[in-house]
Amino acid sequence: MDAGGGLRSQHDGQVICFNFCSRVVLRYILTKKSPTGFATMTSSLKRRSLFRISLFFLLTFAVLTAGRPLSPTEAHQDAQQKQRPRRVAGTEQNGDPRKQDPAAADEVDEGDVVRVETQLVSVPAVVTDSAGRPLSGLRAENFQIIEDGKPQTITNFGTTETPFEIALLLDTSGSTRDDVTLIRQAANSFIAALRPGDRVGVVAFNTTQNGPEPIATVEVLAPLTSDRQTLTRAIEHLGSSNGTPYYDALERVADSVFREAPSEEVRGRRAVVALTDGVDSQSDSDFGQAKMKLSRAGIACYFIQVNTEDFVEDRLMRDCKDDGRLALSQRQLQRYRAIFAPRSRPEDYTNFCEMGQFERMSISRELYNLARREMNELSKVSGGRSFVASNLSDARNAFARVAADIGTLYSIGYYPSNKARDGKFRAIHLEVRGLKDKAQIRARDGYYAPKN
Repeated sequence: MDAGGGLRSQHDGQVICFNFCSRVVLRYILTKKSPTGFATMTSSLKRRSLFRISLFFLLTFAVLTAGRPLSPTEAHQDAQQKQRPRRVAGTEQNGDPRKQDPAAADEVDEGDVVRVETQLVSVPAVVTDSAGRPLSGLRAENFQIIEDGKPQTITNFGTTETPFEIALLLDTSGSTRDDVTLIRQAANSFIAALRPGDRVGVVAFNTTQNGPEPIATVEVLAPLTSDRQTLTRAIEHLGSSNGTPYYDALERVADSVFREAPSEEVRGRRAVVALTDGVDSQSDSDFGQAKMKLSRAGIACYFIQVNTEDFVEDRLMRDCKDDGRLALSQRQLQRYRAIFAPRSRPEDYTNFCEMGQFERMSISRELYNLARREMNELSKVSGGRSFVASNLSDARNAFARVAADIGTLYSIGYYPSNKARDGKFRAIHLEVRGLKDKAQIRARDGYYAPKN
């Protein structure tokens, strides 16, 4: 009897018989051991006799099984052995493979068929009326998602009351180094304005002595937490830096702060809120890399753009021997040449002190304009928003506006019908249905598909 209570098939009995007979012959051979321990026979006659016996059993088994079709049970078992789907950790408990972390998959044996689930795409969205007032109380049926012209099925939906996770990026480089106290006050007021269930992580810049010259580094002062005392202590340890690894900090947000997969409750409700002028001077990465990582992680980007241009420009004009002067870094000069003057000679952008004042000012202004375009682009494509603070005294008001805006975000999720893992960009269009008045929507405009 098998485990299900049914009789074993005739084929099973034949296999058992063949295995038994084969073992009998092999056992006889292996028991006739030489003094060295190897199986051997004492005469050629015995070897020929055993060969005939083994051949007889093999031919008998072949005749009995030749041409016999597999039973339905055997065919099913055979198919399962030939094509075993990859097991994902946790599926025994949950039962829904879409909710599993793709990175948590077990190892795949050679020859296994891997079935890859499409990633969940999260779309944070703010819906306002014609007067710009946020609309609350909407439900999943009020939304329609279209990807590359094809309607999608909404599988996850979070209301405006759902908790949020936020990475707070504080830029304490350049002209802001002397106003760390104002930055601390603004950051604490922002945290106080969030709801009790929201979690916040704090990222900032610092200076590390690595070799003869100090370098600017990115530090995670606090991981995601809802403990306000922990966040307050982290902000109190806010330092300053003599450079701006801004792009590296954005990547750190995606790779470190939001490294763990979001819980079901906060899926699609993650954001980075950055207080910065957006002008990078020290990063190993670039804007394209940071944008790609934030987009794939589904992180809404909010920027409080602090205007430091006049302060920096004044010090760039000073003589290189002046202790109060600032200089454009080599990476800034290389970035400027690559974007704005690709046909120029590299040696023209190697020595900042040999440049004239007009050239310094022109490069600085182009880099500031570039930074503003990048921040506006990131906020737009991610469904976030940019706010301008003319100075750090206005930062507290800007933080309050960010906190209010985050509190009006819906999160909408779907599994794309296009399951190709080609790394290409997919355009998203979000519509609102069932409302009497015309509504305005702010949401991410697309995402990059995963790539094998």
